[in-house]
Amino acid sequence: METLSDKTVGSLVARNYKTSAVFAKHGIDFCCGGGRSLADACAKKNLDLEQVEGELAVALEQKQEGGADYNTWPLDLLAGYIVKTHHRYVAEKIPMLRTWLDKLCKVHGERHPELFQIHELFFNSADELEGHMQKEELVLFPVIRQMAQARQEGKPTERPHFGTVQNPIAMMEHEHDLVGNWFKEIARLSGNYAPPADGCTTYRVGFATLKEFEEDLHKHIHLENNILFPRAIALEKELL
Repeated sequence: METLSDKTVGSLVARNYKTSAVFAKHGIDFCCGGGRSLADACAKKNLDLEQVEGELAVALEQKQEGGADYNTWPLDLLAGYIVKTHHRYVAEKIPMLRTWLDKLCKVHGERHPELFQIHELFFNSADELEGHMQKEELVLFPVIRQMAQARQEGKPTERPHFGTVQNPIAMMEHEHDLVGNWFKEIARLSGNYAPPADGCTTYRVGFATLKEFEEDLHKHIHLENNILFPRAIALEKELL
């Protein structure tokens, strides 16, 4: 019988997003690193497995955030939600953060040279995310919607031109890892988004928005890596 420690971090967060707070508290990556078992994740961090299991058991009993159970959503609905909620958020915040970081480097860069590294990492992340979301919206998500519709209508579906959804999904997951690691470094360089004593209002607002951006990114990647992608792979196997 599979125990809590045998389950993957991603599957636990997929079961109830409240568990993400437990993982965040202990520094366990639940989005890009969601494929590891709880036991492995705790061992890597030298954490007390029984303590973490206890905290997770409490979180699993709590009401799901907003009442939403994304595991039960049709895949076309989930893909649409990701685009309208998370892709739109990223597209709206990127220009604002680019402007803020340009200003922060100009005004505060001499006293806080780490801002130049944060600037470079965010701009790299923004460029990657813009191309990444376009590939999802134009290539991967339309195929997922087609499969969901075929299943609903009980009709056969054709194999996509790229062979299997596992191919673009592997690329998307690699890009998630890339951006996720860049944001881990941004968080480290910024002292977990803590503005310095001499930071102006722009400094404080910019760091607060960067932190919000990363938190949204965690949920965004979680919905894809831990729920949408595994279910899409399973559906393709069922249909083909």
